[in-house]
Amino acid sequence: QVHVVESGGGLVQPGGSLRLSCVASGRIFSINVMGWYRQAPGKERELVATITSAGSTAYADSVKGRFTISRDNAKNTVYLQMNSLKPEDTAVYYCNARIAPTWREKFDDYWGQGTQVTVSS
Repeated sequence: QVHVVESGGGLVQPGGSLRLSCVASGRIFSINVMGWYRQAPGKERELVATITSAGSTAYADSVKGRFTISRDNAKNTVYLQMNSLKPEDTAVYYCNARIAPTWREKFDDYWGQGTQVTVSS
C-alpha cells in the first residue's frame, strides 16, 4: 500500500511565504514524476508544478518566479516553496506522485488528501 501525505498549509498574508511538504511511503519500488496541484472553490483542479526524478521542473505560468518545487529522492519527498503569495493562490493543494509499487507493476498516480492554503489579510 502506498501513502502520500502533505503538510505545511495554513493562513498567510498577501506577500507572505509558505513551504509545503509531501512524503510518499509504503510499498515503493520507484517514483517517477512528483508534483503539486491545486483546486480553488468552484474551479477545476489545476497543475502548479512538477519535478522529475532527474530534477527537471515545470510550472504553471501563474506561479513562475514565485514558487519553487524541489525534491529529495532519498526521502521520497517533494517540497513547494511559495513566495509572494496572492489571494488568488488560495486553494487546497494536492500532492501527486507517479509510483511503481513493485518492479512488476506499472507506474500509477497516487494523491494526497490535500492541504489548505489561504492567502488573506
